[in-house]
Amino acid sequence: MKIHISLIFIIIICFYNCNQPIAKKACHKRTIKVTATAYNSLAYQTNSNPSITAFGDSLKPGLRYIAVSRDLLDSGLIHNTQVKLQGFDSLYIVKDKMHRRWRKRIDIYMDNDVTKAKQWGRKKIEIEYCLPIKDSIILTNDLP
Repeated sequence: MKIHISLIFIIIICFYNCNQPIAKKACHKRTIKVTATAYNSLAYQTNSNPSITAFGDSLKPGLRYIAVSRDLLDSGLIHNTQVKLQGFDSLYIVKDKMHRRWRKRIDIYMDNDVTKAKQWGRKKIEIEYCLPIKDSIILTNDLP
């Protein structure tokens, strides 16, 4: 009997929560054409501690990270921003920043696979990301 009452209670809670709108932060989508290169977490490509980014994060092989030129930081492409790269299905996360000499440039993290990074080379691609609109929330039930 207690099991049936608990089960009914759980179903009611699930049904109630499924009908609630999901809040999402509103944003402005930005698309920029950049030069994309690739890098590895190797000392000769970075520094003596190649697994630590300029933001202080640890690079973990198998995850999708990018480094961005500092002018892109000023364009809102800040630490932990999710980015859609042209030609890739998955989202990448900004986890590193590049030397000040680079402009409109990203570096795609490719673990320790130097061959893969060299095969990528240097390409012009479009990237897309979202700039949050301050103090605004969209309820998904309000979307068309």
